[in-house]
Amino acid sequence: MILPPGTVVITGASAGLGRALAHRFARDGARLGLIARDRERLEATRLEVEALGGTAIVCPADVADAGALDRVADRIEQELGPIGIWVNNAMASVFSPVTAMQPDEYRRVTEVTYLGSVFGTLAALRYMEPRNQGVIIQVGSALAYRSIPLQSAYCGAKHALLGFTASLRCELIHQRSRIRVTMVQMPAMNTPQFEWVRNRMPRRAQPVPPIFQPEVCAEAVHYAAHHDVGREMLVGWPTVQAVWGNKLAPALLDRYLGRTGFGSQQAEEFATTGRPDNLWQPVPGGWGAHGRFDDRARRQSFQIWLRLRPAVAGAALAAIGLTAAWLLLR
Repeated sequence: MILPPGTVVITGASAGLGRALAHRFARDGARLGLIARDRERLEATRLEVEALGGTAIVCPADVADAGALDRVADRIEQELGPIGIWVNNAMASVFSPVTAMQPDEYRRVTEVTYLGSVFGTLAALRYMEPRNQGVIIQVGSALAYRSIPLQSAYCGAKHALLGFTASLRCELIHQRSRIRVTMVQMPAMNTPQFEWVRNRMPRRAQPVPPIFQPEVCAEAVHYAAHHDVGREMLVGWPTVQAVWGNKLAPALLDRYLGRTGFGSQQAEEFATTGRPDNLWQPVPGGWGAHGRFDDRARRQSFQIWLRLRPAVAGAALAAIGLTAAWLLLR
């Protein structure tokens, strides 16, 4: 187990996965720098962190603003101490066919989801490089490998983050750096983003089932921050299937998603006309870690249970191998 010293920084910490991450690290008694645009929800997260045994400061900032991230990194170092773990989690999306998208929407989603992670990485490296230690976690997605319809801006941004992270990793290896960078690829999650995302579909947006609770994914990020899991970590069988399916049969998946990808991202209820979205400004409200899919979301993942227990997984594989060999010999 690798225990990076210092403070934990989480972007997008006011709701969804970011809030679940704050809760998970708080249970370790961690010092947390919480970054998001909405101060009120950040304050609510801070109170929850302190109730769980952690310490936190609230740092309102838009991750698309590189200067703002540098300033909050300075403040976090000064008030909480050296940054040991930086989690780039903030994201934005638009549910829309490509032909209905506007150029400024592509720009904004890219600035938040891709450049926000790049700027966060640069802010973290500015402090980690002189100390030659630290961990950077990029919160990715199965969609970084396998794009789906209606989310072209988000899929493109996650693909870009995958490429940026691979390039950075090569440079760190060349420098023989002790800084670790890992991308954690997520499945569909039950978060509030589907209540505030910009949506041009006739029906309400939903994650593509199966859906996981954000705590499952927060546990995976926490593990990756404290253990050397390699270049990336896939969370949930649906993510494993999407990544490997795209490697083996991408054209087949194109056709499958062309038939099913529109319906699987829409709930039965019609969308509300004129509903505010969070693309440019945060949507007011007491949003927490969970969205409206608690009755459908999975609270466990057997794949992640095994992934977090490599000794058990190794023993299981060995048993399977021995059984197969015995059957062949018979």
